Amino acid sequence: MEEDRIIVVDLGGQYAHLIARRVRELGVFSEIVQPDAPVSAFRDAKGIILSGSPYSICDLDAVNFNNEVFSLEKPLLGICYGHQIIARENGGEIKSSTSKEFGFAEMKVLKKEGIFEGLDDTERIWMSHHDEVSVLPPGAEVIGATSDCGITAMADFEKNWYGVQFHPEVVHTKHGAKMLENFVLKICKCRKTWGMEHYIEDQINEIRKTVGDKKVFILASGGVDSTVTIALLHKALGKERIYALHVDTGFMRKNEAEDVQKGLADLGLSEFHIVDAGDDFFSALKGVIDPEKKREIIGNLFIEVKNKEIKKLGFNEDEWLLGQGTIYPDTIETAGTKHADRIKTHHNRVELVQDLIKQGKIIEPLSQLYKDEVRELGEKLGLPAELVWRHPFPGPGLAIRALCSDGKEEGAEYFEKIEEKAAKVIAETCPDVKFTVKVLPVKSVGVQGDMRTYRHPVAIFGDADWETIEKVSTSLTNSLGDVNRVVWAISGEGDIGEFKLQEADLNRERIEILQEADAVVNEAIKKHDLAKKIWQFPVVIVPLDVNNAGESIVLRPVESKEAMTVSFYPMQREILNEIANKLLGIEGVGAVFYDVTHKPPATIEWE
Repeated sequence: MEEDRIIVVDLGGQYAHLIARRVRELGVFSEIVQPDAPVSAFRDAKGIILSGSPYSICDLDAVNFNNEVFSLEKPLLGICYGHQIIARENGGEIKSSTSKEFGFAEMKVLKKEGIFEGLDDTERIWMSHHDEVSVLPPGAEVIGATSDCGITAMADFEKNWYGVQFHPEVVHTKHGAKMLENFVLKICKCRKTWGMEHYIEDQINEIRKTVGDKKVFILASGGVDSTVTIALLHKALGKERIYALHVDTGFMRKNEAEDVQKGLADLGLSEFHIVDAGDDFFSALKGVIDPEKKREIIGNLFIEVKNKEIKKLGFNEDEWLLGQGTIYPDTIETAGTKHADRIKTHHNRVELVQDLIKQGKIIEPLSQLYKDEVRELGEKLGLPAELVWRHPFPGPGLAIRALCSDGKEEGAEYFEKIEEKAAKVIAETCPDVKFTVKVLPVKSVGVQGDMRTYRHPVAIFGDADWETIEKVSTSLTNSLGDVNRVVWAISGEGDIGEFKLQEADLNRERIEILQEADAVVNEAIKKHDLAKKIWQFPVVIVPLDVNNAGESIVLRPVESKEAMTVSFYPMQREILNEIANKLLGIEGVGAVFYDVTHKPPATIEWE
């Protein structure tokens, strides 16, 4: 039986593959095409979804769409930028928003038909936009609105065209899955004919075709991505055609190398070894502060170490491909598609790796999947639950969780202006809450409107329930252009003391402090059975000395499925206090903060 399919148009950013993945979750095959694809590429589709984009539709370099597709009389769903494309190309108008929304919003559902069939009167949705539809195209009507966006959703019921300014594909839109289900299964009338079994079968055939008579040398971190990659390669090629190398960079978790060795042995993999390359990594990163530079150096060193080990083993490089556990977010955040912005360079996407990809020397069987799909695949392949559900850990390890600085702060006057604005925003958002605000003199990576930002965090001092803290955090990042992250000081009410930015790079002393802090957190996760409730829990060390007591630790637990969007995890206060007290007992730790920012506008990792 020929599969029904939905075409997703990649207008840029991180969302096209996430939309395609959501369609697959409904049991329907999905295909991604570029916006300038010929109209013939769309003819066999049951429906078309236009994705979001990091660009402004009002800019001269805006991404355009082949408007001949509108003549095909196919059901259409435009999301964010795609919503604006449908409006503009069919007689509507777009304007730059006075309120640039990033995060949750409440939408009033004005018509419960089409994609909104079966929804509530008010829906919680996830916004991330700069522009909006100001005038409807002829034949369309408003079916949803928020207080800040009058045309949050529109529909032309006669043509079966729908547009939404928000993102139904992210888990933060409460009934987003229902909206997509209405479009794919009811409006497009697709049959459910796709599943993970199809993926495994297709990938086994693809692996055998790609590898041919060669073998695969894989860098095994011990994380779920590389472990599932090994299991899939085993199934396709057999164990004798795979060799695994674990590189101990010096930036691993406490006792990580021993755990990895045991995990690989439990998989039945006999062809592997561990190399201690810590001295090489610390030496190469001495004095390096810029996060992108750190990632580049680490990624290149992985390849250099791999090449040295292959020579030591006496392998002929021409007989081997390099296997990597790359997943889709690694690619998209490194500007891996035509219209994506670079959020950060993943270690498996540095220039040396890109060169190997061009030469056909890399195999990445998970490159189109998200983390929860990788876990589903791991379960289908029979991997034990403790491996499948292990928390994600970045390839560069703790190196990107240790912020570095040259010790030079920006002007106090600049910070004071931000703090004054922040205080006004808090007073307007939650007038009954008393928070002191302080701009931290460091920067972290964020993603706003699908574009990379590198901005200051704001720290709030005081106390409130999680709902209020979330409301304050969202208001601050939406209102302040110089801020992409908000942290809450766990220490209590008021200003906790004098902050001094230290000069700091990656050295063993700082990493050992971070390893101890990370171990405290992981012990608490296990003790309180939080492994499945918290999707990932980065622990960050920041070179901010508080009252001459030591550096600051930031806790960043998040809830997510696919890493493209996350919510900070509202931890039970008793558990949080237990963790904070233990952290403050570590020599070299002077303060503890809790990252209370969603993604967007903040990335999961700080670098």
